[in-house]
Formats: sequence, structure tokens, C-alpha cells
Amino acid sequence: MDVTLHLAQDPEADALLGRSPLAALTGMLLDQQVPMEWAFKGPRTIADRLGVAAGGDLDAHDIAALDPEAFAALLSEKPAVHRYPGSMAKRIQQLCQYLVEHYEGDAEAVWRGVDSGAELLKRLEELPGFGKQKAQIFLALLGKQLGVTPTGWREAAGAYGEATSFRSVADITGPESLAKVRAHKQELKAAAKAAKASRA
Repeated sequence: MDVTLHLAQDPEADALLGRSPLAALTGMLLDQQVPMEWAFKGPRTIADRLGVAAGGDLDAHDIAALDPEAFAALLSEKPAVHRYPGSMAKRIQQLCQYLVEHYEGDAEAVWRGVDSGAELLKRLEELPGFGKQKAQIFLALLGKQLGVTPTGWREAAGAYGEATSFRSVADITGPESLAKVRAHKQELKAAAKAAKASRA
């Protein structure tokens, strides 16, 4: 896996996401309740604070073995990796522990050699911190930008797998598509607000 992603809108952070399956999974895990760029910059920030060299990678074994309080403190340093650094530190360690137990710490093994989109979705949903929506978005990212296209991947990703959609991080390839995804999310929020108001 060595592609150019544009999710963090930061060259070093995006380079890590593009070459590191664990960084990509970690960024996806962090992508909630904070701006997308903040979430996907997180893996690079974590790598820097762990002393990983510029061209290096995150290691699931290392992260899983860290003292939980020390890891939470590392994510809490300013600027914090997430709005909720303590709870996210716990989730990242749970993800890494799961990868160590089930995939020998090899994040790419989650999707390497998977025959069907349905099986891949099932594997992603089994990851700690990945509900169905997050799993579908990541599956769409794998298919659209990372060359992981098992049979039926678009169907398994649901609406996020549509070829011409601008719904999620899976569709962001630069500033223009980022703006379209943001606009789509604003529309959804406005529609949800209107629906809530009409029920009141």
C-alpha cells in the first residue's frame, strides 16, 4: 500500500496514511466529533510523539503494549490528537490489541486476500470502534483510493460505494472534492434539523 491520500490536507500526515494500513485505520477511528483533517492528522502526530522516524510506521504491537495512562497522556499533549484524547487513546489501544490477537499485528491482513465485499465489511465491523457506517466508509475508501476491490465491494459499502458520490472521506482527493463532501454533510445536517423542527 503506497498511494497518495489527501485526507489530512498535510503532506507528511497524508504520506503516512497512504503507506500505512494501521495509520489509515487509526485515522478512520479518530474521525468522529472532530474535523476530518484533525482526525486524519492524528496518526502522524502519534507517530511523532512515539519517536517514529519520518519514513517509519506505527506498530500495533508497540501501541498495544504501552501503559494506558502514558498513551493517554501522549494523545493529550497540546495540540491534542482528539477532542476526547483519553477515550480515543483507549480505543486505539483496543484496536491495536485486536489486530495483534487476530492478525498478528498486521493491519493490512484485515483486507488482504479477502474474496468478497460482504466478508470485508464483516471483518471491518468486527474491529473495535468500527460500527456499520464507519466500516462502510472505510470499505469505500479501500475500494475507491487504495485499490482493494473484492467482488461486491461497492454494494457492501452501500451509498458510500457509489462511483460519483461525495458523501465521505472515501471521496476526497483534493480541496474541490473536500468542499463537495462538506456541502453534502451540511445538507444532511440541515435536513435533520428541519425534520426535528417539524416533529416538535
